[in-house]
Amino acid sequence: MIIQAMAFYLFATVTVASAVMVISVRNPVHSVLFLILTFFNAAGLFVLLGAEFLAMILVIVYVGAVAVLFLFVVMMLDIDFVELRQGFLNYLPVGGAIGFILVLELILVLGASSVIQVPEGMAASPAPPLGEVTNTEALGRILYTDYVYLFQTAGLVLLVAMIGAIVLTLRAREGVRRQNISDQVARTPALGMELKDVKPGQGL
Repeated sequence: MIIQAMAFYLFATVTVASAVMVISVRNPVHSVLFLILTFFNAAGLFVLLGAEFLAMILVIVYVGAVAVLFLFVVMMLDIDFVELRQGFLNYLPVGGAIGFILVLELILVLGASSVIQVPEGMAASPAPPLGEVTNTEALGRILYTDYVYLFQTAGLVLLVAMIGAIVLTLRAREGVRRQNISDQVARTPALGMELKDVKPGQGL
């Protein structure tokens, strides 16, 4: 138990510290690297809780795809962050108000979860004993039975986000060459070749 407690405090301390560094460092590349460190330590906390499947999903999906994608986008877009920070004070009251509302909602949810008692008829289906099913099977049973509609709704939200990202990246910009599939399909050999009568001793 002492080793587990030490591991918990180590992972929790590094997770909180790296999460604070994500929003406090000035370099966006360093911010993404601290985000990856946060994900790894959160995965360690999941392992301590016995949720190995969630830990692997956190490492594979978020570290292997999302965080690396953030890093590539930040490095490739060459965003002028000095210009973005110029209007920070103008939006500070609105951002502070939204943050206060989110914190208040979290406090209300945590307080209500400990006070409200669910009636017996409305309770979710009982979970199987831990020794009978694996972690992945138990999670799948809960997701696709009790929370199937919420799971599908989350998928629709991600679909809308993906479509929005595609629309934003396909905006028309001058000086950028784009592929035109219809022109390529309609291309004939006459348009793709040009015959030159090269005289001896002369070049093109």
